[in-house]
Amino acid sequence: MSRTSLPRSRRVLPVVAAATVAALALAGCSSSSGGKKSDESAGNVSAGKATTPRMTIAMVTHAPSGDTFWDTIRKGAQAAAAKDNVRLIYSNDETAADQANLVQNAIDQKVDGIAVTLAKPDAMKAVVAKAEQAGIPVVGFNAGLSEWKKQGLLSFFGQDEAVSGQALGTKLNSTGVKHTLCVIQAQGDINLEQRCAGVKKTFSGKTDILYVNGTDMPSVKSTITAKLTQDKTIDDVVTLGAPFALTAVQSVSDAGSKAKVATFDLNKDLISAIEKGTIQFAVDQQPYLQGYLAVDSLWLYKNNGNYSGGGEAPVLTGPAFVDKTNVNTVAEFAAKGTR
Repeated sequence: MSRTSLPRSRRVLPVVAAATVAALALAGCSSSSGGKKSDESAGNVSAGKATTPRMTIAMVTHAPSGDTFWDTIRKGAQAAAAKDNVRLIYSNDETAADQANLVQNAIDQKVDGIAVTLAKPDAMKAVVAKAEQAGIPVVGFNAGLSEWKKQGLLSFFGQDEAVSGQALGTKLNSTGVKHTLCVIQAQGDINLEQRCAGVKKTFSGKTDILYVNGTDMPSVKSTITAKLTQDKTIDDVVTLGAPFALTAVQSVSDAGSKAKVATFDLNKDLISAIEKGTIQFAVDQQPYLQGYLAVDSLWLYKNNGNYSGGGEAPVLTGPAFVDKTNVNTVAEFAAKGTR
């Protein structure tokens, strides 16, 4: 995929504010305040929606079915698609080989752009290259920050998982806990592994890793319960998704443990748990924004030639902590399904 419009030697800052992308969108598809068209850009919108030719964008993720986190990503993608006159084809499979097949299906359909997650980047490398060889622009989001440039993607939207893990580990140091259990629900998922590695790097106490079968929540519950029953020195549990945090709270109770629970990612029930104090805090990466920007960036590239992040730096959507000090503000947006 050619980037001749922006030389690779030109460097940009490692953190690009999402507001920059929003500003580009406004510049490319908004009318003037007086209601008159402003040169060519104003001709791209009508009543707040793009009037550019219909595009088809495929979004292919490694999401397991029924995970509310991915519902939020999809909602953001649908909002961008509605604004940009985009036909969105969403598909998901947590098995890497099957996810790659879904990308191949998108190539066969000759879509105008592909947004993909790279949870297991090696398995996606060949098919991403095929998309690029077919002239289909590809952006990454959520998973694969360390790999997107290597695979030639246009842009990436998400959080630095290692940094977010380190931030959580540092925050744990201020809570007084000494022994944390980091629960990984999908072994080999690069995002999840990096989170726990980050926690272990900065947490001053002891960090254990526990692998569970994230597709079987009763098994998740029993596995965490067994570990807490076996080792009473564990005084904190870190999970990597909201549903697993809520299950971990049940495990703590079943094991007769006094361990606290912290997590990555949010949903409505988790917001309520933070309000009640059963969950200490969560690390939010703004999944709605990831889905929205992934789709919108492909529209911007197709119609304006824009590269989000200049084609060099990721657009970071997190991490941000949600705890009792700010949960009420976040709850308002969680109720709308945007946080």
